[in-house]
Amino acid sequence: MQATLQPELIEKELIESLSFIESSKVQQHPNLIQQIKDATRLGNTYHTKVSIYFQDDCGVKRVDTTIWAHGNRFICLKGGVWLPISNIIEIKQ
Repeated sequence: MQATLQPELIEKELIESLSFIESSKVQQHPNLIQQIKDATRLGNTYHTKVSIYFQDDCGVKRVDTTIWAHGNRFICLKGGVWLPISNIIEIKQ
């Protein structure tokens, strides 16, 4: 993630109202898949929150939450909120 980004901190419940239609390329962390796996393990084992940096059609956002599951295209956050992996920039513990 670029050091100059100032993501907007949002609540996970707002993610469902965001738009992910734009096909702009998101510059993802090179180890993003491993970050997702590690964050899912932390969420399921220790109920640990992580910071997820992602981009919607309006810009970069950050959400602090627990990841419960992941698939090939989406991650599932606590509360049944889904976020497309293609829009995730980085996950920090």
